[in-house]
Amino acid sequence: MARLNEGKPQAIVVLGPGALETAKRIQARYPDAAIHGLASRVKADVTYAELSMHLRELYASNTPIIALCAAGIVIRCLAPLLVDKTVEPPVLAVAEDGSAVVPLLGGLGGVNVMAREIAAALQVAPAITTSGELRFGTCLLNPPAGYVLADIEHGKRFVSDLLAGGTTRIEGDAPWLNQVELPRSDDADHAIRISPYKSDDSRELMVHSRSVVVCVNELSPDDPIVERIRHVLLEAKISPMSVAAMLAPATLMTSAQLTEAAHTLDVPLRFGTLPEGFETQTPHDRDIAIAIAPGIVDVQMLGQARGMLTVIGLGPGSVDLMVSAAKHALSSADDILGYETYVRMAGPFKPHQTLHCTDNREEMKRARHAFELASTGRRVVVVSSGDPGVFAMAAAVLEALDESQSNEAWSSVDLNIVPGVSAAMATAARSGAPLGHDFCMLSLSDNLKPWTIIETRLRLAAQADLVMAFYNPVSRARPWQLDRALELVREYRGGTTTVVLGRNIGRPGETLTTTTLEHLRSDQVDMRTMVIIGSSTTRSFPRGDGNGVWAYTPRWYE
Repeated sequence: MARLNEGKPQAIVVLGPGALETAKRIQARYPDAAIHGLASRVKADVTYAELSMHLRELYASNTPIIALCAAGIVIRCLAPLLVDKTVEPPVLAVAEDGSAVVPLLGGLGGVNVMAREIAAALQVAPAITTSGELRFGTCLLNPPAGYVLADIEHGKRFVSDLLAGGTTRIEGDAPWLNQVELPRSDDADHAIRISPYKSDDSRELMVHSRSVVVCVNELSPDDPIVERIRHVLLEAKISPMSVAAMLAPATLMTSAQLTEAAHTLDVPLRFGTLPEGFETQTPHDRDIAIAIAPGIVDVQMLGQARGMLTVIGLGPGSVDLMVSAAKHALSSADDILGYETYVRMAGPFKPHQTLHCTDNREEMKRARHAFELASTGRRVVVVSSGDPGVFAMAAAVLEALDESQSNEAWSSVDLNIVPGVSAAMATAARSGAPLGHDFCMLSLSDNLKPWTIIETRLRLAAQADLVMAFYNPVSRARPWQLDRALELVREYRGGTTTVVLGRNIGRPGETLTTTTLEHLRSDQVDMRTMVIIGSSTTRSFPRGDGNGVWAYTPRWYE
């Protein structure tokens, strides 16, 4: 049984500002942890709208929970989800003033260890009630990272025997038990055995060390690789729980079969050659080898992972409008690249994360740098505002890859593009539904295309009666282009055509203006403004609260 919360950042959940000081003291102990605050009361790393639902979502995702509120509140929130104690994350209740630390759930996931760590940070005594923990000073059923208990039910009986007066001996290397007050005897019937190999002895508490690497040397199409690995482990009498990683040659880095196999076996997948110090066993299956280290395998020292490059859109600026896949990519990234303004919008960041901020005009240089980083096995995120595929970084990243198809290291990178809420979509939603029928998006910037092309597209879009969303409508370097664009549009659209101007939508100080084509002036617009010019059917009408108007384009034509 693995430790469910290995590597999972804690969620420090607060209800009000009175708990923030204590939350920050706990966060200092766990720098990767995020403070989750009730949106209506607290400014925090992560906000939530309703406590019960938020706690259940965290619990369901195996996130360790440190709730700064009454224990009863947490119990009532999570009670409907409590089914199996072997598959639950640590859950603790901490008094707002830091005077009490109460472990509630996750005894097999290290909750008492966390309770002691938090209590030490707050300089109080933890309220630990677990019998084995109190008697021996540790939870024998929760070995540290790098080790895994073979059988939880057998483990419970083993601990019960010790609590009833039995003695034990330790066979194998278990440094975490050196200072533990266990009832020991060299001739004890019971033994705690630390080994990657299986054992059927009912008197042994088997703890498997993650010291095994499965080396896959060759792979054929439709290869039942998972079944073959399981057979090889069974043949060698090695527990699958002892497998620390799969290792394959770099030539197999893009293999979907290997990726799926590692996911099925729930182990990291690395690429490279086996370092020295392993004892290698070659079974009958010559394409698979078993390598056993003398101690716990440090996976980070084993070859490299397949690099991942994710291009994300932050949306218009508000964290509430960023899609969850983008948030996840940011949370797991080693490196974040982008125009500095957008990178800062993507924070807060973790201590280990590296920021690479560049000028807004360095898209191709940024894209190439991202591939260089990712090709070394790092998790890299390139940020754009809005949607990365709309006048943003996704095209630059793909262009860089297209130009370097002979670069095998770049081609081996796991490339993903995560959509975002574009400026046009955000402005449209604020104003109603002006993009409710056919529309187009046009950039008025001639930095990367001739102005003659822009004029041609403007004429055709206006003639086709498409709703038009203008990006990059005006700047200091080209103050005349919006006026020229409006001249062209007015040749085909009446003066009463609805126009929506959204400035900084989703960011502090946002403004929304609904006007008409005849009243639209270029001095109402800057580079932070999204201009949506309606079609002949776009309409507007007063909002019920008297605060402006709704604009929409019907889904039909008369």
